[in-house]
Amino acid sequence: MTPPATAITPPENARGTTVAPLAGVKETSRSPASASQTSAGPAVVVQGLHKSYGEQKVLNGLDLKVGSGQTVAVLGRSGTGKSVLLRLIVGLQKPDAGTIQLQGQEITGANLEEMNEIRKKIGFLFQHAALYDSLTVEENIAFPLRRHTEMTAAQRSERIRELLASVGMDRDLDKMPSELSGGMQKRVGLARALALDPDILLFDEPTAGLDPITAAEIGDLIVDLKKKRKMTAVVVTHDIHGARTFADRLILLREGEIAVEGTFADLQKSKDDFVVKFLKNAC
Repeated sequence: MTPPATAITPPENARGTTVAPLAGVKETSRSPASASQTSAGPAVVVQGLHKSYGEQKVLNGLDLKVGSGQTVAVLGRSGTGKSVLLRLIVGLQKPDAGTIQLQGQEITGANLEEMNEIRKKIGFLFQHAALYDSLTVEENIAFPLRRHTEMTAAQRSERIRELLASVGMDRDLDKMPSELSGGMQKRVGLARALALDPDILLFDEPTAGLDPITAAEIGDLIVDLKKKRKMTAVVVTHDIHGARTFADRLILLREGEIAVEGTFADLQKSKDDFVVKFLKNAC
């Protein structure tokens, strides 16, 4: 199988996509100096973001700020630009106008080489687990470690077991993706997204298609990551019940803009008809 061109570009036969950046390893892209310089300010700053596809306007001057260590859930009906926002943040697509800063670094004008370095600080779990069909669970997790670190085989093995244990999948190293349930695949995808110890995690519908118990378990994993790793996370989701448990802030999109944001209680206080109807249908 031909490897992807970047850490977040999947092969054509992969189920979805997962960006694979990791920790406790020798990263060629991140220095202690750069980490300390970016830790003080907000992790993600989006200003005046516009994106259209032909006549369809998806994002219409969106402004968003996510503080370091904060988890923000982005809600909205289908077609409101939630997943597009994630693809723009990670540089898979370019905005028509506006700026995106990650840890103080402007990325909208970055070239491919620069963007590849920036992506090593970002973990991306798309709606589908994006596991490589022809690789075992262990080989899937090993992929970013082989590609982006100088770890020895023994170090990789230890790191893989560590990562899989953190998502409750350490007994499944030799299984193929086809042998895993949807929830198990997402757990493995999350482990791979954590491989290079990213500063920012992006989730696209992490609980979609899962039964309520498994969805709650994925939500618990997000909460656990927040507590233990102090990571910044942006979670696109339809699951408002789950978002209430793991997000510091909820954002509801309407026609490419933020209709309302705050805690769930703040959203409930809104008198906006759109917000009221959304909450009624979602709850």
